[in-house]
Amino acid sequence: MTERRIERRLNRLAELKAQIAELTAEVDSIKDEIKADMEEKGLEEMCCKDKVIRWRTICSNRLDGKALKQAHPRIYERFLVPTMSRRFTVV
Repeated sequence: MTERRIERRLNRLAELKAQIAELTAEVDSIKDEIKADMEEKGLEEMCCKDKVIRWRTICSNRLDGKALKQAHPRIYERFLVPTMSRRFTVV
């Protein structure tokens, strides 16, 4: 693959990333407006034509790995699982 071809792909990649960032910002803004409307009305669920919108508080329990490591380092070490992945970066 030629360097020129890679450059074109990198330029297109940068353009698409910029578009994604703009669209993500717009999506987040619209979501925030809907949440504000629901909060103002005191609603956690709302129906609008064929859509159901939910904005609820969810409680979940998660393991605090840092606290476990500090309180019981041997137990923490026993349950570590190595993982492998590959990272693609363009800087």
